[in-house]
Amino acid sequence: MTAMAPRRDSPDLSFLLDHTSHALRSRMTAALAEIGLTPRMHCVLVHALGAERTQIQLAEIGDMDKTTMVVTVDALESAGLAERRPSSTDRRARIVAVTPSGAEVAHRSQEIVDRVHADALGALPATERKAFLHALERLVGDHLAAPVEAPRPVRRARERG
Repeated sequence: MTAMAPRRDSPDLSFLLDHTSHALRSRMTAALAEIGLTPRMHCVLVHALGAERTQIQLAEIGDMDKTTMVVTVDALESAGLAERRPSSTDRRARIVAVTPSGAEVAHRSQEIVDRVHADALGALPATERKAFLHALERLVGDHLAAPVEAPRPVRRARERG
């Protein structure tokens, strides 16, 4: 005898959010690859361009661990898009400064990101887009603003091959 699956009264929110997030990330990754960037590189460039920020601050903004941030900034430096410099306000700190060519790439990559987002939202009728974004903003700003501590670390979804 097989066990019966529990009855569902509503769609699986976790699956829906995970799946759409993965699909959007894959589209974003493919689109940014056309100009030699990753989504993380884009994130660091646009946020470093907006203000003088340290690697730690940029890692927090981009939800990256230290190792990932170092690798990302190393790649940006190798490409001539950013460089590490002493902070103008704290001589002990180093900031990530965007080079002039990095600024050009950041503007191009933002256009790509905006296009990918517009394409994704374009799948919804105009009347639903605003409500969908408003609902997500409310969740992110309130109930789902931050992860909670769990007895075991929650791992991010692995990429499918």
